[in-house]
Amino acid sequence: MSAESDGHVFEILSILENRVEPLGSGQLSQLLNERGFALSEATVGRILSSMDRQQLTEKLGFQGRVLTAEGRAKLAEMRSAQQRATYGNRFIETLEARRREDIIEILVARKAIERELARLAAVYATAAEIRLLEEVMNEHEESPRGRKLTEDHDLKFHKLLSLAAKNKVLAAALDLIRHDEQLSPVLAAIRKRHGGQLWADHSGIVAAIKERNPDRAEREMARHVESVIADVQKYWALVNARDQDVNRSSGA
Repeated sequence: MSAESDGHVFEILSILENRVEPLGSGQLSQLLNERGFALSEATVGRILSSMDRQQLTEKLGFQGRVLTAEGRAKLAEMRSAQQRATYGNRFIETLEARRREDIIEILVARKAIERELARLAAVYATAAEIRLLEEVMNEHEESPRGRKLTEDHDLKFHKLLSLAAKNKVLAAALDLIRHDEQLSPVLAAIRKRHGGQLWADHSGIVAAIKERNPDRAEREMARHVESVIADVQKYWALVNARDQDVNRSSGA
């Protein structure tokens, strides 16, 4: 079903939701037009036939349709999806901010999420998952760049760790943050200068998880993200100093 058809189904379900009496396709077409959906009676009839087959609506002879229990459940599901999309879009708008303060706030959120993921991974990671984390560390060390961490390696490491933590909600929240394209240019520039330190941070996290030491894993992760925050602050200080020099030169 297309997104447009899905929207029509949602509107029809919401119209029928509080109606006791059946509604025909002509009445529904009029009500939909009042909501800004220019659908003919014939088009509404075809949509209703499809909804009947899905058991979302029930046809009562020539009287029209009523909502079924399945239809109410579908409407609730669609409303929930809309709310999640709205909240997700608001969150993504926050992630797209480029000001230093906003980037720091995002990293602070990462710290809160990832320190808990590291703690959980130390408890729930399987032996196979720990081996995968170690393999990623080996890839870092054996790559042509040595211990200079690449974006791909970093994403792989944190993705594996979030899966090992066995908490889907925290993992989903982390995915939203880490896949923010607006942060990538700044963080990539920072990694060029501080990649070795990031590699060492990851090594400490893996060691703590392997030891099954949740407290140490949490501390190592917090230290890791704090180092990134510190590097962002240093980066912005350099940018500000450069801009001040340019302004002074322009005013001279």
